[in-house]
Amino acid sequence: MIVLNVTYKCKTGLRKEFLEAIRREGIDEASRAEAGNLRYDYYLPYDDNGDLLLVEKWKDADAVRLHGQTAHLKRLSELKKLYVTKTIIERFEA
Repeated sequence: MIVLNVTYKCKTGLRKEFLEAIRREGIDEASRAEAGNLRYDYYLPYDDNGDLLLVEKWKDADAVRLHGQTAHLKRLSELKKLYVTKTIIERFEA
């Protein structure tokens, strides 16, 4: 299993709008529907207004690779240009 902790450092005051755009465009639901996806959930850190945490769990490296090729992930990259200043990805294998 591959676990990804993705922290988005959002532009000042735009975290809520970024999460709303993700949901409006169905990026979260499309990712959850992918073969090999075990979890795809967003969290709002209690003590930081600018961060958005995404926890992803995938069956294996192939599932992660295929996820990276999807149209909805490409759309997420476009949205990040509008809302995010930095993305930090931590990868774990379990």
